[in-house]
Formats: sequence, C-alpha cells, structure tokens
Amino acid sequence: MHTVVSVALVAGYVLVLTYVAVRARAAREYAEFSLARRALPLPLVFGSLAATYVGPGFCIGFVGRGFHSGFFFLLIGLVYSLQHVLVGFLVAPRLRALNDCHTLGDAIGQKYNRTCQMFAGIISVSVCAFLSAVMAHGGRVILNDMLGVPGWLAVLIVVGVTALYTTSGGLRASVITDAFQFAAFAILLPATLLVVLVFHLKGGSAAFVDQAIATTESGLASLSPLQIAGFIAAFLLGETLIPPYANRALASETTGTSRNGFVLAGLFSVAWFAVMVSLGVAAHGIIPDDTGDDHVLLRLVRAVMSSEGHALLLVILVSVVMSSLDSLMNAGAVAFAQDVVKPVVALTDEGALRTGRWATIAIAVVASTATPIVPSIIDGLLICYTMWASAILPALILGLWVREPRPLACILSMAVGTEVAIVAIIVLFAFPEALGVSVIIVPALGASLLAYLLGHWIAARPAGGTA
Repeated sequence: MHTVVSVALVAGYVLVLTYVAVRARAAREYAEFSLARRALPLPLVFGSLAATYVGPGFCIGFVGRGFHSGFFFLLIGLVYSLQHVLVGFLVAPRLRALNDCHTLGDAIGQKYNRTCQMFAGIISVSVCAFLSAVMAHGGRVILNDMLGVPGWLAVLIVVGVTALYTTSGGLRASVITDAFQFAAFAILLPATLLVVLVFHLKGGSAAFVDQAIATTESGLASLSPLQIAGFIAAFLLGETLIPPYANRALASETTGTSRNGFVLAGLFSVAWFAVMVSLGVAAHGIIPDDTGDDHVLLRLVRAVMSSEGHALLLVILVSVVMSSLDSLMNAGAVAFAQDVVKPVVALTDEGALRTGRWATIAIAVVASTATPIVPSIIDGLLICYTMWASAILPALILGLWVREPRPLACILSMAVGTEVAIVAIIVLFAFPEALGVSVIIVPALGASLLAYLLGHWIAARPAGGTA
C-alpha cells in the first residue's frame, strides 16, 4: 500500500508538472528558448535562482554533511550565500547591461574575441553536462532508496521527463516550473524539520545542542587547514555565475531585477542551509550512525513520516532534482548553440532554436551515461566547481572590470586552468585517500589566475620594447 501511494503521488506530480510546462507554451523563437525575451520579473528570477541551487547537493548533500560534520557545513553554506549577494551587487548588473548577450560566452566574446567565446562555450557545455549527471545521480539515489526503482530506470524517468519539457519550452518553461517546484519544497522540507524536532528528537533541545557541538568539533578535527580552505574556495567561487545563473541574470527585465534576484536568493539560502544542516544534526539517534551522506535525509524521512508524508516528501525531493536539472540542460543547450555553433555557422532563428533543442537532448544523454561515475553528490559538485572556477572565473570577472581586457590573458587563463583542473581530478581518482576532493580547486584556480596575469602583462608590453 505504501508503494502504491508513493507511485501514485509521483505519477500525479509528473502530470501536474507537465501541465504547468505546457501552459508555459513551447518556445517559438530562439529569443524565447534562450532568454525568455529578457523579460523575467523579480519573483520568477528569485524563485528560479533558488530552485536551481537547491538541488540534491544543497538538500540531500547538506543534510548528510550536517549529520557527519555538524554546523561546520553551515559555515561553508554561508560562504555560498555571501557569493550570491556579492554577485548580485557587483557582477550581475554589469552582465545584464551588455547588449545582445545570451550567454557568458557572449559576454567573454564581447570583452575579448570570438576564439575566447568558443572556448568558454565548450567549457560551459561540458560543466552543464556533468553537473546534470550529478543531479541525475541524486534522482537515482532518491527513487532507488525510497521506491526500490532500479538505478537505470530512475535516471531514465528523471532525466527523460525533465528533458521533455525543457526541450519544448526552453528557459521560459524551466523558470515557470522551477518557481512552481520552489513553492512546494520551500514549505515542505522545513516542515519536515519541525516534525522531527517536535515529535522525534530524543533528549529535547539540550540533546540537539550537545550533538551539534560534538559533530561540529568532530567534523573540524577530521579536516586539514588546506581542506577547509578548499571548501571555502569551492563554495565561494565554484558556482559563481555558472551558465544557469548567468542566464537568469541576462534574462531579467532590468539590471535592478538582476541585482535584487541574486541578493534575495542569497539571503534565502542562509535559512535553507540552516534548516538542512539542522535536519542532519537532528537525525542522530533516529537513524544508524554509519548511514552514508547521500542516504541520511531519505532514511530520516522514512523513519519519522507516515506513508502519506513519506510519499509527499518523495515527490518534493524529485522536484528538487528536476528544478536544478532543467536549468542546467537549458543553459548548456543555449551555450552550445550561441557560443560553439554560431561563431562558425550562420544560423537562422529557426536553426538556432532547432540546434538548442537537439543540444538539450544530447546533454540529457551525456548526463544519463555519466551518472554511474559520480562518487557522491557533494563530491561530484566539488569536482565540477573546480573545473568551472579555474577555467572561467578569472577571465570572466576580470574581463568585466579591467578597462582593456587582453584576449591572450583570457586564452592562457582558460587553457591553464582547464589543464590543471583535469590533471588534479585524474590524480584525485587515482589516489582518493591521499588528496581530498575539496583541495583540488586551490592549485587549479591559482594556476588560472597566474596565467591570466601573465597573459595580460605580456600583451600589455610595447611591441619590441620593455615593460
């Protein structure tokens, strides 16, 4: 009976979500598919940003880390919140002010040259595809753990349904369904914490505080200063203006809307991280201590919820995955059409729209195929953060602020950052115990920044002269 109720609710939710996507209507022009005609109001920008970052990593992953590391990971989450606020004040308005700009690659192309745009586009598509694989991994964990659905079928369901409405409606459908899903899980997951604290917490508030202190101290003691610095760098910079966020900044109706959307989303994330980490701490004494990170929230829900509540939370967790996955698919598809294909092939509006739709399907296939190699949700995010921050951020941020950006600096930064990140990731997989996943961003980002400064210095020197 329990499984029947759960399956019925999931099926019903998928039908409702499909109806919402259909109501958003299919994109008929590339401008609708890519940036929703740059007319998104503040509520949709805020809701979509929040729904995009509250994926399985910032939900399932943070509950698991709260269970094992206490409130240490709340401090890491607050670094992410600060990043969102800073982007809102310092970067998003500048990005929105650029004319005829659809992607970060467009922005880099305007600041440097077309070669830099294509390089940025390839990186953007790759990062979106592998972040999509992390989201698909989260969907597989949820459906397999809570319903016993085989892993391959779980991935097919989550990725297939998400690709269906994203391919049809583009950014507009993604944003509207994200806002719908955000309204659901922003209420029901915090309500789960309330149920746990009121009805299931053993020992009351004093026991919660004691457990929080003990797990936080244990979490800090298990990490080296370099690993802590790596976590801070990863969550401060790793998701800074990844393609889905950049698309929201560019699609906002005004620069003020872009700024305020990021600031509000950053402030909301403070409360979200506090709730997720608290759920992890409160799970002690309710579920076994040896529960893995990716299974803490799922086991907790199973332990404290009735069959109906369990089924409802299953639906919400699936929506958490889909709200991040659709944004990544759309952003990657737009980056492919705009930054990889358009610079070398003259596309009509219809051709660009068709290219974006096929690219969405291709990203869905790559994500589904790559899902088995994802080590865990948080570790998968950290690997993607390393690639993005080291390959793109120095060139992007400095390009928006430097008076005369140099293409050589951009190319060197992206090439060196990408190469060092790939080497670091390979070393990580070869020697997982010797090198923590949080550490690899430090050398990769440092090398990228140094390469940018070197390229800028070389290009700025007078020809045949001395500095």
